[in-house]
Amino acid sequence: MDETPTGPTGETEAEVRATATAPQKGTVTQRAIERIKGMISEGLLEPGQRLPTERDLAAQLGISRSSMREAIRALTVLGVLEARHGSGIYVTRLEAGDLLETFGVVADLTRGPRLVELLEVRRILESTATALAAARITPDRLAAVEKHLTAMNATDDPEEILAHDLAFHREIAVAAGNETMAAILDGLSSRTFRARVWRGYQEEGAFARTRREHAAIFRALAARDPEAARAAAAAHVGEVEEWLRSQVGPS
Repeated sequence: MDETPTGPTGETEAEVRATATAPQKGTVTQRAIERIKGMISEGLLEPGQRLPTERDLAAQLGISRSSMREAIRALTVLGVLEARHGSGIYVTRLEAGDLLETFGVVADLTRGPRLVELLEVRRILESTATALAAARITPDRLAAVEKHLTAMNATDDPEEILAHDLAFHREIAVAAGNETMAAILDGLSSRTFRARVWRGYQEEGAFARTRREHAAIFRALAARDPEAARAAAAAHVGEVEEWLRSQVGPS
């Protein structure tokens, strides 16, 4: 079993990230986080730029150094800032997936009715991405999707099916040509998230059904039919969503 990385106080990396993403609303630290994010979005702090010292930035924002330290720690954990040993704190040069990686942490830690909500979001985005992919997919990317479909059909091993299921949908998300959407879907479709659903779903005899659903998605992609692709993807995620609703009960 893989070792889970832990922070200096013994928290797992996911727990540190979860804490960082949800500071108490209205606290001084939260306001400091929002101010720093605002400075970045307004161009007052540029990617790659070194932040003022903790003391100077705290004075500039009119808060204590301890609150500033917590704000910087939270933004560093999220990847918005980076600490360079002996040099200081810098604004990260971010790609779309860097900030959106937090979605994966949220998906991995979510339980109960909130898990259903995440599947609702995934159904909406994945059906859109699949429709876009049907219009934009290249022959090479389509061949990669087919390779994972064939591999899923050739095994009854849950771990192998899970791996190819994940790769199948990632290829489609990339084929859609929207990096931000692909990054969000990657977070909402993390291996941990899918594995938690699969553990129960496979007990319902879902392998044959999910193979049929993946085949329908592939046929729509091969036919370059966006609306058929949208419907097939929505039906696929919708099946899992409805099963999960039956497991968690009313919210």
